[in-house]
Amino acid sequence: MPPESSHNLEPLNDSKRPIDIYTNPNYRSPMTTQLPHVLVIGAGFGGVELTKQLKDTPVRVSLVDRHNYHLFQPLLYQVATAALSPADIAYPIRTIFRDQQNVKVYMGNVTGIDLKAGKVIFPDGDTTFDYLVLATGATHSYFGKEEWREEAPGLKSVDDATEIRKRVLLAFEEAEYEADEESRRAKLTFVIVGGGPTGVELSGALKEIAADTIPFDFRNVDTSTARIILVHSGPRLLQSFSEASSATALSNLQRMGVEVRLNSTVTSVDAGGVMVGSESIPAQNIFWAAGVQASPLAKALGSPVDRSGRVIVGPDLSVPGYANVFAIGDVAAMVDGKTGNQVPGVAQGAIQAGRFVGEIIRREVEGSATRERPTFTYFDKGNMATIGKAKAVAEVAGLRFSGVIAWCMWSVVHVLFLIGFRNRISVVLSWLWNYLVSSRGARLITGKASIKVKRFRDAVPPVEEKAESLKAQTAI
Repeated sequence: MPPESSHNLEPLNDSKRPIDIYTNPNYRSPMTTQLPHVLVIGAGFGGVELTKQLKDTPVRVSLVDRHNYHLFQPLLYQVATAALSPADIAYPIRTIFRDQQNVKVYMGNVTGIDLKAGKVIFPDGDTTFDYLVLATGATHSYFGKEEWREEAPGLKSVDDATEIRKRVLLAFEEAEYEADEESRRAKLTFVIVGGGPTGVELSGALKEIAADTIPFDFRNVDTSTARIILVHSGPRLLQSFSEASSATALSNLQRMGVEVRLNSTVTSVDAGGVMVGSESIPAQNIFWAAGVQASPLAKALGSPVDRSGRVIVGPDLSVPGYANVFAIGDVAAMVDGKTGNQVPGVAQGAIQAGRFVGEIIRREVEGSATRERPTFTYFDKGNMATIGKAKAVAEVAGLRFSGVIAWCMWSVVHVLFLIGFRNRISVVLSWLWNYLVSSRGARLITGKASIKVKRFRDAVPPVEEKAESLKAQTAI
């Protein structure tokens, strides 16, 4: 008998090979009478949706994530720009599934996967499974320039968002005291690399902060003079949108005062700024929104991956050679069975994939599956991106919207997809307050931070001047 798992996940399937789901759909592990075990790695959109899909299915689900919360990533940029707090867009995983009795939630890191042995490896042991679903999402891609990561953080996690928020707010604090003109201009220069939805939304929000939200909060610096530069290597912004919507987004950003550099490539990033082509731009703040790559765990499967590190899956989203192993969402190279096109890396793609695989597992466990699995097809519900207050573009059912209408549509859709009534109310109230008075209530500098300037302004007397003043007072 194989040794029991030493990880805190209970020992499960002792089989050393993938289960034969077709000849024995009501499969049970040979050494136990327990229900089939579904191990889901990742509590993003795909993992959560799949787990919900198995609510009334006779299986045991283990949902594993390195965090204890589900994150609504589309609104991360609003945390980064102080419009929302992290708690507004995150929700405890255990709370989501507290009423679903066949689910156990585990907080932990997966260090390896051995498909031949049917094991998932953790720092303190391993466990087995009957079905495995990898839904670990994506991370930043620096196109081989990993040394840029420190100076140009991306935006994929709460930690990323709070780090960007800290850098943005510190830049204005330092500019308030900086007497050196060149250094002050660098502190008030923000470069965003990448013209997709994240880059466009972040650029517009940063310009609104500088021009509308905080100008009256500072005495020595005009924050409205902040320079926001959006660099994109392609010929137009929002390339997944129509050319008309891309042109609208470009026009809105330029009217707001954002400098947009199209057909431009960043060739160097360091503490002093960026090189865009052959032009050097001194900038203290550089933010990366140019590319993504699959979670590193994708390679742990040992299966073929594409150029972005995504697992190449079959039409049923299973890993080739392993009918009981699936990859969904941004970690997988999913293809629409109808069009043959790559499924975009958006929340809807992951949600639909989670629902699809959950249904496959349910049917096979209950014995109602046909021998041939269905092919995954993606239903495109449209694209939306916000540019600023009452400025957005949306494409739904072949129709294009922009301006206030698109902004309202974007707001409603994002609120509806948030988990938790409190989160929805909090976000709506924050947006309403920001809309009415142009105020962002989450302007908190957290973590270790200190003001660094090249030369203090006269408003703060130099140390020598203070010393002379003290001597004069003592003499009197």
